[in-house]
Amino acid sequence: MLEVHQFPCLSDNYGYLLHDPASGQTACIDTPDADEYLRQAAHKGWQITQIWNTHWHPDHAGGNGAIKAATGCTVIAPEGDAGKIAGVDRTVEQGDVALLGDWKAHVLDVGGHTMGHCAYHLPEAQIAFVGDSVFALGCGRMFEGQPAQFWESLQRIKALPVDTMLYCAHEYTAANAKFALHADPENEELAAYADDIARARAAGLPTVPTKLGRELLTNPFLRADDPAIQARWAPEGARGDAVATFAALREAKNSF
Repeated sequence: MLEVHQFPCLSDNYGYLLHDPASGQTACIDTPDADEYLRQAAHKGWQITQIWNTHWHPDHAGGNGAIKAATGCTVIAPEGDAGKIAGVDRTVEQGDVALLGDWKAHVLDVGGHTMGHCAYHLPEAQIAFVGDSVFALGCGRMFEGQPAQFWESLQRIKALPVDTMLYCAHEYTAANAKFALHADPENEELAAYADDIARARAAGLPTVPTKLGRELLTNPFLRADDPAIQARWAPEGARGDAVATFAALREAKNSF
């Protein structure tokens, strides 16, 4: 089976090393901190053979050059962001596949946070690496995209099997939970989730990965098409408009 090694780095990022014991190959999922990735790989006894970037931001691709220089690995990056990413050997877009040994990662276009942001879904392992497109109880800031594009991207994530574990890139969940409770105060499943999050953080435990099925019930950004969310957040005259509701939620979170 694939192994996912998760570790904290920078101030609130998570680093991920994805290892296939059968082939001996190891992929860095993004590279926020080159030194920490190299230390973690050495500690595990793994040889880094690939980098899979989700988007161009420095806390996701800033370690590419140093890791590639140290290991000679192959860098895979999204076509739409590749011009801003160092050391790219191959670009990918919606529908493409990245391989780690015999394991297939299907590339999803999840642009919105950046224009070219992608995610890597490994259906046989029931995992997806989603970068900053979606978080536990949140989604990324819309730095480059437009609401319709970002909402369409979230549909691709929502369409994954509900038991998919989402590996997002930051420990933002406690803050996201506060906004989610503000956005959807009558959601009992959300209230229970928020309690679980508080207990985990008090114990110093990560809240990532998160299961898609739970996010579908609790994450307000994934529920902009839900009548209960639209009743609270759709702009006047836009009831039934998921894109307008999503845009209103994202703007509210920006200033929350």
